[in-house]
Amino acid sequence: MKITIVGTAYPLRGGIAHYNALLATHLGKRHNVETVTFKRQYPKLLFPGKTQEEKGEHLDIAPAPQLIDSINPLNWISVARTISLRKPDLLVFKYWLPFFGPCFGTIARRVKRATGARVLFICDNIIPHERRMGDIAFTKYAFKSADCFVVQSDAVERDIKTQFPGSLYRKVPHPVYENFGASIPKDKARRRLEISAKKVILYFGYVRAYKGLRVLIDAMKKLAEAGYMPDDLVLLAVGEFYDDESQYRKHVRQLGLELSVRFVSEYVPNDQVAQYFSAADVVILPYLSATQSGITQIAYNFDKPVIATDVGGLAEVVIDTKTGFVVPSNDASALVNAIKRFYEEKKESEFVANVRIEKKKYSWENLVSTIEELQQLR
Repeated sequence: MKITIVGTAYPLRGGIAHYNALLATHLGKRHNVETVTFKRQYPKLLFPGKTQEEKGEHLDIAPAPQLIDSINPLNWISVARTISLRKPDLLVFKYWLPFFGPCFGTIARRVKRATGARVLFICDNIIPHERRMGDIAFTKYAFKSADCFVVQSDAVERDIKTQFPGSLYRKVPHPVYENFGASIPKDKARRRLEISAKKVILYFGYVRAYKGLRVLIDAMKKLAEAGYMPDDLVLLAVGEFYDDESQYRKHVRQLGLELSVRFVSEYVPNDQVAQYFSAADVVILPYLSATQSGITQIAYNFDKPVIATDVGGLAEVVIDTKTGFVVPSNDASALVNAIKRFYEEKKESEFVANVRIEKKKYSWENLVSTIEELQQLR
């Protein structure tokens, strides 16, 4: 089968690019796969980050052709023509933001009309976390050309049933990210990062309001009041700020937590991800809202337990009291209790053993087989 994946891919950065690279690799074991990515993914005005391109070592990822301009309709027609010349049997889009609906929808319907290719959308979100005018209309435009869907959480499954009843879809858990290299011994990772604290908890990923870092900082204040001093416990907050970084740092100063919260306020290249996860005892996802999070799949790749809030599909992946703890959202006290319980009941080794068992569910082979099945259904 000839498959074309359309969307974010190296040399662009981020979780979607990592996902598409791994998807192409695993599909490519049995099929002829190519990937087409953006030459302009976002206008600079709408992109809050520092750069849209990956840096550092890329672990043998081949760069995809950069053809797509997300805001130029004439370009979409040209890209559709280029893809059509390759006569794909299946066109795959990773869908997470309605902003791309017009672009993806135009490419999909034109390639489909020219070649008869089937169109599959793999959906991270259908209803986005931060709603904007036009979201539903853009998504409907994109999905009008779809033949089938893969959803990766109960929350997204509910959305597709509600917004697009009768759609042909399968639910497949988000596979584990395996493209960040091997784990590092914990003590070695901490030495590299110059961390001397006995206990380290990790927040990882872009900082946006809905991801709840501010609540986790409040939890750190309560932990300090309970006797967890900076030489005992440190929060490592790693990720580029898509919110006002100064307000988070001000909040930390006001709470007197400058030694207990360490910010690494930048996008982390692939070759540096392992050291942060390897240094941590447990990963914290304090989200206020979510459908799912790829951070759990990175944590599981490194055999790390997770403490997550009970929003979206997080509790489907973090198994409460087995691979971590699940707590109510927007509740600093609940986070405090879970973190204290993790350390005081010495849960790490038990949770790590369970993570190693649980993560076997999240295989790329499962996703590839599902895509093959959907391609055959009419």
